[in-house]
Amino acid sequence: MTVTLEQPARTLTRDPKELLDAVAPHITELTVNVFDSGMSLWDREVSLLLRDHTMVRDMAERVLGNAVMYVMGSIENPDVHLGVGKLVDIGVHQLILDTPVWWGICRLYNGGRFKHHAPFIERRRDGLCLRTGDFLRSQGWAIDEELWAIDGTDCSPCDDKVPDSH
Repeated sequence: MTVTLEQPARTLTRDPKELLDAVAPHITELTVNVFDSGMSLWDREVSLLLRDHTMVRDMAERVLGNAVMYVMGSIENPDVHLGVGKLVDIGVHQLILDTPVWWGICRLYNGGRFKHHAPFIERRRDGLCLRTGDFLRSQGWAIDEELWAIDGTDCSPCDDKVPDSH
C-alpha cells in the first residue's frame, strides 16, 4: 500500500521591512545623507515620518509597511490600477520624497525604470482604495485592514494611466 501525503499549501508572506532594507545596496546617490545615521532604511523612513507627521512609532510603521505593500503591488502589477487612501499615501510620499531611496526601489524592483507619481487634483471617490486593499491581500500581502478601511472610498487622486505611474 502506498500512501501519498499532500504538501500543505504554502502561504506567501512578504515582509515590507525586509523588502525596503534590501534596497540599501542599490542606493548610489547622496549615500552620506542616507546612511550617515547608521540606521536601516526602514528605521530611516519611520524616523522621517515621525519627524514630519504627528503620529507614534507604531502608526508610522503601519503606514510605511502598507505604503511599501502598495508600491510593490503597483510595480509588480503595472497593468492593474491601484490607489491608496490619505493615510497610507503619507507613507508612499515619504518613499518618493527620499529620492535616493526611491531611485533604489526603482533600480531593484522596477528594472531600473523610474516609477512616476503624477496625481490629479481631485480625489477619487469610487472605492478604488478598498479594491486596492483587496487586491494586495490577494497577492499575499498582510494588509492592515484598518488603514485601508479608514479612508474607504476616499482615495488618493492617482493617475489611472498605468503602467507609467501609480
